[in-house]
Amino acid sequence: MRYRVPKLPATIWHTADIDVEKSQFITWICHAPDIGAFTALLNAAKAAHPNASHHCTAYIAGPPGEQNLIGFSDDGEPGGTAGRPMYQVLQGSQLGHIGCVVIRYFGGTKLGTGGLARAYAQAVIYALDTLPTCEVIERDIYTLRLSFAHEAIARVWCEEHDVPIEQADYDGSGVRLAIGWPRDDPFDLSPLENRLKSSIDILTN
Repeated sequence: MRYRVPKLPATIWHTADIDVEKSQFITWICHAPDIGAFTALLNAAKAAHPNASHHCTAYIAGPPGEQNLIGFSDDGEPGGTAGRPMYQVLQGSQLGHIGCVVIRYFGGTKLGTGGLARAYAQAVIYALDTLPTCEVIERDIYTLRLSFAHEAIARVWCEEHDVPIEQADYDGSGVRLAIGWPRDDPFDLSPLENRLKSSIDILTN
């Protein structure tokens, strides 16, 4: 499976803000490979904006379509007017490992339930427009046993085909290379075997 995630280091947040009917909505987004990363974002947002009216949240701490490591909160706004619209925007973006907090400073004008839902969704959409992202490729690990003479050729082939070498171990008989094969591609080393003019011993998968 291939999908995009926020391209943000840990504890670095992407921010954006909009004004709706005199209320300010400030969106903070983080890369959330786990719930702990999202919790750090929420704590930082509350510390930076302790006097805000609300800190509404949504996160997907897994790949797109994740059903368990998800959550959202209205933080005192009328039920269903903040967290759920925010989560629906994240879900529709097809991004994974993402968490967001929308900080609201009430401007004195009530928006109504429909207006609130639109404002919170719009705040997240606006922030996603400028969010840097990168692609994640889910991979399975295969361990290959090769002779010393074949190692350099195998490394070049793996680099050419975007197959990372996760680990290399050596002993008297040769080298074992643990490679990360894209999960959504059929596993096929015949092109490499053709280049080596030799079969490859696959130890584990």
